Amino acid sequence: MGAATVAVTDATFDAEVRQSDIPVVVDFWAEWCGPCRQIGPALEELATELAGKVKIVKVNVDENPDSPAVLGVRGIPALFLFKDGQVVSNKIGAAPKAALANWINAAI
Repeated sequence: MGAATVAVTDATFDAEVRQSDIPVVVDFWAEWCGPCRQIGPALEELATELAGKVKIVKVNVDENPDSPAVLGVRGIPALFLFKDGQVVSNKIGAAPKAALANWINAAI
């Protein structure tokens, strides 16, 4: 994981995501998940490119089971976009960087 995305835990989820001043993309992922690793670099690049406009955070579902359970995450990668503390959009599965960028930009 690079410096662009922020690792979030169940303990820091509300502070980092729900109380954020800017929209937040939450990537629910796991070390063993191939598609999760596939979109990781694209999310890192987008976090850098969209810095200040949107924050991209990653939640490891194996280490932090509560946050995904509250949101009803059943498959990963699962991306949720929060705005003003609420989920405004979500996306399941891997997608190319351009598709991820379009999804984020459409929601913010």
